[in-house]
Amino acid sequence: MGRLSRLDRRVFARVAAAHPPGVQRVLPRLSRSANHGVLWFATAAGLAAVGGRRGRRAALRGVAALTLASATTNTVIKYLAHRQRPLIDAVPLARRLARQPLTSSFPSGHSASAAAFATGVILESPRHGLPVLPVAASVAASRVYVGVHYPSDVVAGCLIGITAAYTTSQVWPRRPPPQGLVHHRAPAPALPEGAGLFAVVNDRAGPGGEGSAERLRTVLPQAEVVTCGEGQDLGALLDDAAKRAAEVDGALGVCGGDGSLNAAARRAAEHRVPLAIFPGGTLNHFALDTGIETFEDTAEAVRNGDAIAVDLARVRRTRGVRGSGPADEAFLNTFSLGLYPEVVRIRESLEDRIGKWPAAAVSMARVLRTARPVEVELNGHPHRLWLLFVGNGLYSPEGFAPAHRTHLDDGLLDVRAVTADRPLARTRVVLAALTGTLPRSPAYSAARLPELRLSGLPRDTSLSYDGEAADAATELVLDKRSGGLTVYRPARSADDLQPRAGDA
Repeated sequence: MGRLSRLDRRVFARVAAAHPPGVQRVLPRLSRSANHGVLWFATAAGLAAVGGRRGRRAALRGVAALTLASATTNTVIKYLAHRQRPLIDAVPLARRLARQPLTSSFPSGHSASAAAFATGVILESPRHGLPVLPVAASVAASRVYVGVHYPSDVVAGCLIGITAAYTTSQVWPRRPPPQGLVHHRAPAPALPEGAGLFAVVNDRAGPGGEGSAERLRTVLPQAEVVTCGEGQDLGALLDDAAKRAAEVDGALGVCGGDGSLNAAARRAAEHRVPLAIFPGGTLNHFALDTGIETFEDTAEAVRNGDAIAVDLARVRRTRGVRGSGPADEAFLNTFSLGLYPEVVRIRESLEDRIGKWPAAAVSMARVLRTARPVEVELNGHPHRLWLLFVGNGLYSPEGFAPAHRTHLDDGLLDVRAVTADRPLARTRVVLAALTGTLPRSPAYSAARLPELRLSGLPRDTSLSYDGEAADAATELVLDKRSGGLTVYRPARSADDLQPRAGDA
């Protein structure tokens, strides 16, 4: 430590004696602007406002990483370290801060926050993060320049910040960039300016649906666009649009969230027409898994005839169907029973009164307090489960916080379950998920199957698919229509969309 302290003091003295041109007017101001994270919160607000969906995700991850790094640095490590601040006699008066900090010098909280925010943004979106990186580096360097930290304080702070940013990925997994997705090309007609595209816009889908009809007409002026508002039947509009698209060898378009896409996908598969998706819902999981982030992405694919093959998963109700709905349903993303469907059911009953996100929080708290395990047979074997998750294709990462799929036509169901047979199973699973050890938890199991049979379900069992609650049945079969759906998706390079096995 003596050698490190001597090196610290030597480098600090050289920085104090240095007078690089122009720096004295910039670094002290930059250092002050980062007090209490003000600089980074303002940057996050700017990214969220102008950076689109990826910018909003990058801003959120950056703030989450900053919060974790700041809490670790200021409430734990500084409390334990007790390192004195440098003597500032050699630092020119014009550089010094008006108010000198009194907390431990080790580590640098400003450096930790700067590194955490910049790394968090880069992890989510390198395009948005690269301009942030030199600003973060300048803030870290400024702490030595203004005389409040030794160089090793800054280095340690940066390491803490980088670690905090990567730690966020344990709880909130990163989504791969579009070029990391593996999709297989499927034939689809090119529709110049959207001629032959019959699109339905669901204005009730969420905040992303506002003004969507006009945006769609702008990017594809020859498309026929209808809007589904309050009191209108989305299914009937999609039926008519799919039928008209089939008559002219065109395509069906839909703008909305995952529930709207689910309804459109079933009709596109039935009428054997390609599907053009325009993300307009709150979350848009499926659109992101295809690599589509904007209306312009879909419009480019429609104009060029670029499309991919997508599996359509099915829920076949073979016995004990309740309600008046169809015996067979489909899902693009996920199917579940147990805790999550009950959360969806309660949320839907509350969201018109208190809003979607408050309703989700209330429903989660209520279900965790009152829920009971579900007794079900999976492929003939009895189980008591807190939760069953079935994905249409393999979700990543492993564990019970699935975030994305890189393949959409692998022919398999991603089955994950939390058993109720072990003591404190729910608590153990939550702790394992937060620590990244869920795949090794004895209360968790996973399998990849082409088909899953559920039997012996109680009649009051709730289930959901693609985030929508549904009526239960005493027996269900889940399987796949391999490549049963064609979805427009732009080719970003000559070899971006791969041919399917067996295609010429």
